[in-house]
Amino acid sequence: MERITISIDSALALEFDRLIAERGYKNRSEAVRDLVRSHLEAARTARSPDGHCVANLSYVYNHHERDLAERLTALQHDQHDLTVATLHAHLDHDNCLESVILRGETKAVRIFSDALMAQRGVRHGQLNVVAVDLQGGHAHPHDRVYSQGRDPVDAAHVHLKPKT
Repeated sequence: MERITISIDSALALEFDRLIAERGYKNRSEAVRDLVRSHLEAARTARSPDGHCVANLSYVYNHHERDLAERLTALQHDQHDLTVATLHAHLDHDNCLESVILRGETKAVRIFSDALMAQRGVRHGQLNVVAVDLQGGHAHPHDRVYSQGRDPVDAAHVHLKPKT
C-alpha cells in the first residue's frame, strides 16, 4: 500500500470529517479510498472513445486568478468546433460559474473538458455527457442559405438524437 499526503483547507476538512461520520467510516483513509475508487470507476464506465455526444461542462473559478479568464476563453476558442455556447454567472466579487455546452466526438469532448478543469484556479468542475447518434444530413425547405448575392441553396444539417 502506498501512502500519499494531501493538503486541504480547514473548512473543507471539517466538512469531509462530517461526511465520514455520517457514512460510518472509521478513518479518512477509508473514505478517500472509496471516493477515489468511485471516481475512477465512474470515469472508466463513462469513457467512450468512440461515438459522439452533447455535454455540459460546469465549473467555478476565481476571476482574480492570474490570466485564468483569458486562458479559459482561449481554450474554448481553440476548440470552437466543440464549444456551442457558454453561460457565465457572477457568484460574488471573486467567483464565477461557467457552464459550457459542448458537442462532438466523445473523446475530444472529454480531452477538452479535462484540460479546462485542470487549469489552476478552476474548482468544482463537472462534466455531464449524453451519448448521441448522428442522424440526418438533410435539409428542410425553410433551411435556405443566402450568401454573397448568389441563389439560395439548401443548408443540410445533422440531428443529434440522444441514445437513451
